[in-house]
Amino acid sequence: MGIVIKRIVVLGVFVLLISLHCGAQQEPILTSYMYNGQVINPAYAGIWEKIGFTTLVRKQWAGINRSPLTESFSFHSPLKNEAVGVGLNVMNDRFGLENRLSVLADYAYEVYLSRRTRLRMGVKFGFVNYKNPLTEYELYPDNQYDHAFSEDVDLKFLPNFGIGFFLYQEHFYAGFSVPKLIENDLKENFHNYSTSAEVRTIYLNGGYVLPFDPFNYVVFKPTMLVRATWGTPLQADVAANFMIREKLWLGVMWRSNAALCFTGNWMFSNNIRVGFAMDVTYTDIYPYQNGTFEFTIGYDIDFFGRTYLRSRYF
Repeated sequence: MGIVIKRIVVLGVFVLLISLHCGAQQEPILTSYMYNGQVINPAYAGIWEKIGFTTLVRKQWAGINRSPLTESFSFHSPLKNEAVGVGLNVMNDRFGLENRLSVLADYAYEVYLSRRTRLRMGVKFGFVNYKNPLTEYELYPDNQYDHAFSEDVDLKFLPNFGIGFFLYQEHFYAGFSVPKLIENDLKENFHNYSTSAEVRTIYLNGGYVLPFDPFNYVVFKPTMLVRATWGTPLQADVAANFMIREKLWLGVMWRSNAALCFTGNWMFSNNIRVGFAMDVTYTDIYPYQNGTFEFTIGYDIDFFGRTYLRSRYF
């Protein structure tokens, strides 16, 4: 087991080194990722015995016209071969008039490192659709005609793929992923307009589950996630989460140099989950916006009827 983990760490460092390349456009930052790890790591797909659907809407800096809006839909499922999982992520990200649609499929395979420790390895593949209607922009300060804004950018198919690893036991997990390895150029139009290319974002995350009592009425789960994107400051999320009577998750998170976040996730039944998150930013933009909000809805289907269902702590 130790040799395998060392190899994973070496591979992670290698990918990190080849990924350090100048760029500017980050992936959307989500606060509710801890309730659906598939959005950042393809190895998470199919980890549970149920088929799962999750939708998410994130409005960043509410109150500012055309501030970032992210909408996503995720699906994941184990297969008849219990070691295999598949999934699909559709994400639409809008900022101003700019629009990115990502459609990425996931494939994951699980191996036992020991009786209690499992390693999942995943790949993500699909495409990105990028649009930027430059002709609709109002140019400031003088609204003078600019030749670079005389033609729209419409790139319908930019292929991409990513990788991920997820190591876990019943009360512990650690993940490493690069959801998009290809740095697609958002090509210049004929009149020399250009925008930032997509760049690789690397995720390292982990968590530990600590039951406070033998009946699991209260469970404490500290978590941490680190994002690395070349050209931007390293960012870390450190969170304290509490699960009450296996129904309600409540958490508080500190995001370095950015915000204090609050999360909640209520499981109405064994199948339906509803979540809410709020970011209170403390950057210079704080006085000009009304907060950042996320809403999630999840639905699980027990299609396989397997009897060894585990508690879903992560």
